[in-house]
Amino acid sequence: MEKIDIKSLQLEQLKEYISSLGAKAFVAGQIYTWLHEKCVDSFDEMTNISKNLRQKLEEECYITTLSIRKKQVSVDGTIKYLYQLQDGNCIETVLMRYEHGNSICVSCQVGCRMGCTFCASTQHGKVRDLTASEILQQLYHTEKDIGERVSNIVMMGIGEPLDNFDNAIAFIRIISSPQGKNISQRNISLSTCGIVPKIYELAQLKLGITLSISLHATTTEKRKVTMPITNAYSVEELLKACRDYAKITGRRISFEYTMIKGVNDTDDDARRLSQLLKGMLSHVNLIPLNPVDGSAYTQSDDRAIRAFQKKLTDLHVNATIRRRLGQDISAACGQLRNENR
Repeated sequence: MEKIDIKSLQLEQLKEYISSLGAKAFVAGQIYTWLHEKCVDSFDEMTNISKNLRQKLEEECYITTLSIRKKQVSVDGTIKYLYQLQDGNCIETVLMRYEHGNSICVSCQVGCRMGCTFCASTQHGKVRDLTASEILQQLYHTEKDIGERVSNIVMMGIGEPLDNFDNAIAFIRIISSPQGKNISQRNISLSTCGIVPKIYELAQLKLGITLSISLHATTTEKRKVTMPITNAYSVEELLKACRDYAKITGRRISFEYTMIKGVNDTDDDARRLSQLLKGMLSHVNLIPLNPVDGSAYTQSDDRAIRAFQKKLTDLHVNATIRRRLGQDISAACGQLRNENR
């Protein structure tokens, strides 16, 4: 019999499973606290659970763990972890320090199949999805390593969260559970390249998270060059889904816009972007392109980025320039990669 990934079970699922073993429902809550608040790595550590039940859990379930294969610390305090999973695959996770608290960038897949041409994560394709427990464990293990609480989460590491929809949603529900880490959904951002049907599916859940759209271009033809997902969903289809999402959820959408020299940084691009977002509850995050081995693209110069921001502001678009963190250890946006090779 295949063992149960107990750390990926949401509380109601865990209650159902524990009841099937003949234990009382409150015991499931105790186990859930051990897994997601105290973050234990073995059933033996669950000292208020009967020995017989712990033995049964050992026989039927497993607790996901991961190990630090490599750790790099940036001059700005950012930490990049290369975590090894139990099957030997590796993922990268980034811890960023801000005045308002610690933020973590988690990966959702081993590799990525979306094919964005300016991103290192997709260069070797997708190996597999991460389970909810493997996404959770990135945060749990990082907190243990630094001895500090993480208060903000960005699902912007390796992989496309909406291409691993069920596990991504389970992660969000577990990490925000009052019986676990109780991180507010308002402190969680999910970034997607724009899988339109999944945006609608996400909207119906009415979660309190921030949806971040990796836009990076203002026309369908331009976006096709850098983001192959556009061959399936045009910019117009994507923006309609975003407007519908904002109406359904009442949540502001963040648009990520990587500044690439000679590709998407002209005044015309700024004007088109303002028209696309007109009347929408939104914010634009301008991201200076970070260098990626094997990419022919270069970053727009600082003057052009500031001019682009000013143009958007003049056109009544809320836009900020993202602060760079961890670039010296290749931990910045677009630089995380599948290090299995």
